[in-house]
Amino acid sequence: MTTLHLDAEALYADLLARVRPLLREGSALVGIWSGGAWLAERLQRDLGLPGAPGVISSALHRDDFGSRGLSTSAGATALPFEIEGRHILLLDDVLYTGRTTRAVINELFDFGRPASVTLAVLVDRGGRELPIEPAVSAARIVLPPQQTLALTRDAAGRFDFVVEGPEGGAA
Repeated sequence: MTTLHLDAEALYADLLARVRPLLREGSALVGIWSGGAWLAERLQRDLGLPGAPGVISSALHRDDFGSRGLSTSAGATALPFEIEGRHILLLDDVLYTGRTTRAVINELFDFGRPASVTLAVLVDRGGRELPIEPAVSAARIVLPPQQTLALTRDAAGRFDFVVEGPEGGAA
């Protein structure tokens, strides 16, 4: 039996250090609902950026929308700034197939045309089905397809990970 232990707080500290150089004039943080939104919120504060970060939902642009429907647990997109011409730092907790990233980029363009979109993730678990690569990932791991990795946040705002699904090997 292999046990996967990821120190989410240590990975967050690494992400914070690696995201800082990506910021430029006109940058805005946008987190993918829900774990990415948590990351964007905390990064906004820890980087000392004014205002609030954006939150974006993939619900309306998913390629499985017909079979899945609109999830009531998904948050709504809230972008408290202009997208047009802005450098967007898109944040997610776990990157897997790339389908959620594709969906949120489509959603983002419904609000305007950004100057650029840069993807940063806490964990890249491989298994890509689309040609999407993060500019920054604090960790790269391999999990069996039947397992999921989810970021959690406690009442104090500290991050942790939960692995769900049948036992399997991890690297």
